[in-house]
Amino acid sequence: MRRFAEIEDLSELVRDALGAGRRVVAVDRLRGGTKKGVYRVRLDGPRTESVIVCSWAEDENFWPSTRADDPADPFAPASGIVPFLAAQRTLHDLGVRVPQVLLADDSRRRYPADVTVIEDVTGGTLEDLFDSNPERASGALGELAEMLGVMHRSRARNYGRVDLLERGDCVSEVSCERRVLDRALEDLKEAAGRDDSIAGAEAALHDRLRQLAERVSPRTEYGLIHGELGPDHVLVDADGRPVLIDIEDLMYFDVEWEHVFLRLRFHERYAVLDRPGLDPRRLDLYMLAMRLSLVAGPLRLLDGDFPGRVFMQGIANHNARQALALLPSV
Repeated sequence: MRRFAEIEDLSELVRDALGAGRRVVAVDRLRGGTKKGVYRVRLDGPRTESVIVCSWAEDENFWPSTRADDPADPFAPASGIVPFLAAQRTLHDLGVRVPQVLLADDSRRRYPADVTVIEDVTGGTLEDLFDSNPERASGALGELAEMLGVMHRSRARNYGRVDLLERGDCVSEVSCERRVLDRALEDLKEAAGRDDSIAGAEAALHDRLRQLAERVSPRTEYGLIHGELGPDHVLVDADGRPVLIDIEDLMYFDVEWEHVFLRLRFHERYAVLDRPGLDPRRLDLYMLAMRLSLVAGPLRLLDGDFPGRVFMQGIANHNARQALALLPSV
């Protein structure tokens, strides 16, 4: 039985972040997290009405451990206070709006896990605003495109998660496209063992991945990408500005990887986020690789006790169909 945080667990932490005299009156665990717990903590008093607490306790991580992690692999699971704080600093220094950190604690004295107390951006997600307030959403989407331009123009000679590059000991000599290919081949093998439609086309998908990878030319400079940027990972603040969340995967990598995910999640609204100069051959390889990742990943998550099972199965089924549709017609 997993144990999640309650009022008595978070009261001292929040008081230390905001000062004495603040009383926690309610704690709500927000839905959707798979690697960390995210809690809205409601307070009494005339000032801040609520804050967000992020907890990286073991009970908050629903992912089964199935792969040996290569520390130089930017796709290795990114979870914890270290990648979060490195990403927050990097984006803040670029002028990209992220929630303000009010307290970060990895001592385990206040709470038996790494935790942060951060600003609660209460304007809702961009995804919800597309339906509830299209005009406000349109303005935020345009500013998001500008933010992404700033990020993608931030360049590095090496790729990898920002926290690993800060340490300086995880530089990889394997190219981005080779990383994506190797990961896609693993995802294909895993998906084929769990999904009959993928199993039936495993050889064709394997050959197609290798064909697409052979067409990609080398590259030696990389842009800063969020890594999993859907409209549900963008909040909108009181001023209508987009605020990036779930930032632990922030990395320098081929920006085409970001744009493939943006295409999948923003659909017809992606046109606002598109940019000239993307490599079409990388986009082709990365799209198929992304589809296979979105089959294998959700099915792997379902090996555990993640509660949103129907939703995750739906993601896997949809992306299996889309992966098969990317095979050339005979």
